[in-house]
Amino acid sequence: MNDLFDSLPDLRPVREQIAEGAVLLRGLARDGEADLIAALRDVVACAPFRHMQTPGGHRMSVAMTNCGAVGWVTDRSGYRYAATDPDSGQPWPAMPAPLRDLALRAAVQAGFPGFDPDACLINRYRPGAKMALHQDKDEQDFGAPIVSVSLGLPATFLFGGMARSDKPLRLALTHGDVVAWGGPARLAYHGVAPLKDGTHPLLGPQRINLTFRKAR
Repeated sequence: MNDLFDSLPDLRPVREQIAEGAVLLRGLARDGEADLIAALRDVVACAPFRHMQTPGGHRMSVAMTNCGAVGWVTDRSGYRYAATDPDSGQPWPAMPAPLRDLALRAAVQAGFPGFDPDACLINRYRPGAKMALHQDKDEQDFGAPIVSVSLGLPATFLFGGMARSDKPLRLALTHGDVVAWGGPARLAYHGVAPLKDGTHPLLGPQRINLTFRKAR
């Protein structure tokens, strides 16, 4: 009987230190993925994905929405957090328990206990969409980590240093992988290479990225 169980694949998340203060947790979000995806669909039904504009007037290739007490937005006025959805004028949907629970679990496993996110930016990547190297620095306090969850199609995550010119690591992320960074890595530049064509069995031809933050 023990031999039978020994032959089963190990589905436990694999913890990989990618930089000082930055951890990759392989497959962590696969546990409870059905509840996670159902909760995401509820959020999107209330606050649909949209392509926001950068302050420079460029349309982002990634579609976005939010849940939580505040949401990250961008338009010609700049980057900021807002308590209401600019499209509807209504508060952003509350952060569903499956999302919050995942963020807390990931933060603890990455070495950031006490994380209390009040914002979850939800990015939808379709083939060809990308995210340029950037820092997450619109939060009031950089003491809390960033927790980033990858769902759907695989992607190449770029994780750099404190300067945009630093050569980034190229990390292959698949469905359920979580990256968390804070402390000395909190302001590291990061981005996503153009998404390749494909179809995921649960989410179709797209990648969904959840980014949990303590904004205020």
